[in-house]
Amino acid sequence: MAASSIGSFSVIVPVYNEEENLPELHRRIAAILDALPQKAEVIYVDDGSRDESFSVLRNIAGNDPRTRVIRFMRNYGQTAAFAAGIAHATGEVLVFLDADLQNDPKDIPALLAKIDDGYDVVSGWRRNRKDTFLTRTVPSRLANGLISWATGCHLHDYGCSLKAYRREFLKGFTLYGEMHRFLPAYAHQNGARIAEMVVSHHPRTRGKSKYGIERTFKVILDLITVKFLSTYAHKPLYLFGMVGMALVSLAVLIVAYLVAMKLSTGASLIESPLLLMSAMFVILGVQSVFLGLIAELLMRTYHESQDKPPYRIKETVGMTEEIKSLQC
Repeated sequence: MAASSIGSFSVIVPVYNEEENLPELHRRIAAILDALPQKAEVIYVDDGSRDESFSVLRNIAGNDPRTRVIRFMRNYGQTAAFAAGIAHATGEVLVFLDADLQNDPKDIPALLAKIDDGYDVVSGWRRNRKDTFLTRTVPSRLANGLISWATGCHLHDYGCSLKAYRREFLKGFTLYGEMHRFLPAYAHQNGARIAEMVVSHHPRTRGKSKYGIERTFKVILDLITVKFLSTYAHKPLYLFGMVGMALVSLAVLIVAYLVAMKLSTGASLIESPLLLMSAMFVILGVQSVFLGLIAELLMRTYHESQDKPPYRIKETVGMTEEIKSLQC
């Protein structure tokens, strides 16, 4: 077997109320790391768990020097956990997986092998997904198709956390909202070579799922932001100008139609409340969407201009003093 070009890698695991799964998860991860030649670390990000997850993680870190733990002040969401893991990881390749034992750490060597083959991103595909079909699988398939169409980066399973990235392709943008699932699309825009690999997926046996169908709507809203930022962030006037011209053209056509009706039939359509109501609904809808996009740009400026991460860390375990100084 040829020697690996990867000198080190980091396994990043967001955690929220998974005390029952953590000991077994770490046993499986440790077994994989013991069998691999690369230098490795495991970073658990406790996203404000309300159970005993942090106590379990503290014990794990005390028994395994490769393990580090970040604990948030409160629950910030999976995207913030991803961002903290990326900021504090030291590996050349970053591997992400969930803490609920549905992702299988045994797939990590195959992900790294794909990276060794020359790919920059390897995305897991849960082809035989073990989740509720109507509330989890169907919305996920719809979201995957929509994201692939909007971003031009075609993947079967954006929602699968089990992915591997070369470190350099995770630089240059700030994560917030539900943006972590769009990381392959961001990497694709930066020229990354992306591979997709079928991975194992197991049914949840302990603990409770933290995700529901309402998450699909958040993803759709974030997708609008991603599309806007990737296509029009440097030339917003093109988008706003085209929409403005389209609305003006539509108004001209309506006026022309009303004039034609007035000349041909003598009917006064201006008095109809339906015309005014429909026009107001269209205008208000467009304004609402673009006000949201402007707010996203303002938030992006707020975070990036101040180099302010979208999370606060309460304490860490196993971090160096230099890394600890990054806490806010």
